[in-house]
Amino acid sequence: MLAPTAALAHGPGRPEALTVVAQHLNNPRGLAFGPDGALYVAEAGKGGSGPCFPGPEGGDSCFGTTGSLARIKNGQVARVLTGLPSLADPDGSGAIGPSDVTFFGIGFLTTGLGANPDLRNQLPAAGKKLGSLYSFLPGSLAPKFTLRKVADISAYEKAHNPDGGETDSNPQSVVPGPGGLAVADAGGNTLLGVTPKGGISTLAVFPDKLTPAPPFLGLPPGTKIPYQAVPTGVAYHAGAYYLGQLTGFPFPKGAAKIYRVVPGHAPTVVAGGFTNLIDIAFDAHGTLYALEIAADSLLSDAPSGTLLKVVPGHAPVTVVSGLTFPGGLTIKDGYAYISDCGVCAGGGRILRTHL
Repeated sequence: MLAPTAALAHGPGRPEALTVVAQHLNNPRGLAFGPDGALYVAEAGKGGSGPCFPGPEGGDSCFGTTGSLARIKNGQVARVLTGLPSLADPDGSGAIGPSDVTFFGIGFLTTGLGANPDLRNQLPAAGKKLGSLYSFLPGSLAPKFTLRKVADISAYEKAHNPDGGETDSNPQSVVPGPGGLAVADAGGNTLLGVTPKGGISTLAVFPDKLTPAPPFLGLPPGTKIPYQAVPTGVAYHAGAYYLGQLTGFPFPKGAAKIYRVVPGHAPTVVAGGFTNLIDIAFDAHGTLYALEIAADSLLSDAPSGTLLKVVPGHAPVTVVSGLTFPGGLTIKDGYAYISDCGVCAGGGRILRTHL
């Protein structure tokens, strides 16, 4: 059953209901509609019993095979791919695993990593599936869903390190485009092109920027420190890729931008002033929407997420506010679908709102 829940949407004085499409998900992230009309969600899982390593945000991150791909149709949730790799806090929160899903004739799935690719050498066999792009045949085309590796995104980062910084890879978002697919590597600060046969090329590199050091670092007043771009959501529209950025520590408020990338040309900024973007999407009319995981910065005491409508030449319009660490966005038939509580083990849900 679909359950309504209150939320603010479509600007001041116009509350509108959100609908809970699915719940009890494990760290839900990217999502997309398949050719069968079902909504597919990449669940990053909830880690497992180990081995454990220092996590990217501090504390331990423990390995397990709890990642999955969920299929949602007619109010029913079925996990059609299971046993996928997952790294998470001991309580299952903040997982890294399956990160996005898209369709281009067949299905494609990315798995994150959030570390140096060498970490995979310390994991069980299933851990080698982290940091890569896979294809799968939906159940309507095959007796069961099965994965096939298309490209090792993290191995490309290790071999080429296009941004010249630390060797770190975290495939985040994938979208089809001319001649193949594009993958945003949030760890490598790159947008990569992937051919159907698995060839990888660098479409764009996003360099570090400077921002005033936050007071709690105790640095002299006026000191500026670098922060990484951390590209997250990617979309394709009218001959170009569009890419939103999370921005790295100290996650400066208002510093995130949306870039337009035409292969062979330098990225250009099409909108700015965002905070910690996690995904972007176009509707059928070409209107761009942006999803902030933390509208007031990930360093705030109680961060909350926001869905924004991007209006060229004007300030973005708030569509939904008060979200809990959202992890993904897709749009279909005038409705936005959001992975909410994208860092929650068992508490993740999919919300829907009319645009």
